[in-house]
Amino acid sequence: MLKTYADKLHAEKQYTLNAATEIEGFLFAGKDAEKIYHESSKFEFVSTGGYYHSLPLDPLRQFIDTAAEVQRAMGFKNEKDRPEVAPSQFEINFGYSEVVAAADQIQLYKLLCRQIANNCGYSACFLPKPVAGVNGSGMHTNVSVSKGKTNLFWDEKGEEQLSTFGWKFLDRILTRALDLCLVFNSSVNAYRRLDPHFEAPNQIRASATDRGAMIRVPIGNARSMRTEVRAVAPDANPYLSMYAIFKTGIDGEIAKVKNLREGGRYLPDNIYDAIEDFKASSWIAEILGSDVQGRYADLKQAAANRCPRELGTIVKGCEVQFHHAVYNQSLWNQF
Repeated sequence: MLKTYADKLHAEKQYTLNAATEIEGFLFAGKDAEKIYHESSKFEFVSTGGYYHSLPLDPLRQFIDTAAEVQRAMGFKNEKDRPEVAPSQFEINFGYSEVVAAADQIQLYKLLCRQIANNCGYSACFLPKPVAGVNGSGMHTNVSVSKGKTNLFWDEKGEEQLSTFGWKFLDRILTRALDLCLVFNSSVNAYRRLDPHFEAPNQIRASATDRGAMIRVPIGNARSMRTEVRAVAPDANPYLSMYAIFKTGIDGEIAKVKNLREGGRYLPDNIYDAIEDFKASSWIAEILGSDVQGRYADLKQAAANRCPRELGTIVKGCEVQFHHAVYNQSLWNQF
């Protein structure tokens, strides 16, 4: 569906859909950290450092360097390879590409990180919030639309140098924020991340500086101007998320309210509310079809039913076991 939509826009309007993601993850001790979580009830950090506290011989730094080298060998255009703010947290950023290729790279990135971590005796984990009390992991999704060599999001004289086209794109996503939340945050654990105490993007608004806003407008230029959808979790389906972002941003409607970009609304703090918003959405039925809408909601309801209704302060084993990034990859048959 993503490829069909991208090809259609290119044929009809000469649009190219561009995307790049900032995918955060954690490196935990042991090859089977997720597999045994239901018994251990804890993840063990391999490094207590974050950002600039991880030195060359630190295991986290060695993992990042190895993963980045493999990515470059596979053709990724790496831009930043670094620890993140939480202990044992990492982020390896790579450059913009056409949207379908960008979604492919997300899958490859997570797979190679898991394999390299396993080779090193560790586990790479992409749960949105595997450890309570520290920052969670996101998949900040940077998007823009170009026509030929022109970035349609750039306007040197525009507000924050974002074009009218770009602001309307952003406004359409804010309008449908509640409808899209289950697409962006598709696991029970993802709602732990939407905690305002840890730079979590749970506010339905846009900002150039506030990292609690669902959408950020980063500093850019004629080539790099973009919007950053910060509310996407690292375990989201990249193809579905990208399709929902671009389809909504280009074809959606803008709510006729004065404070759309200024806030006052919040994303759900639990998956049950997100499921109800998703099921009730006429927009989701339009862009996915009512059959897919129902099937997706049923799958997420089944996952939610396997977990305690109240999140509490301790990450439960079922959040890890039924976390669908594990379900869809190599670990599921080992539980």
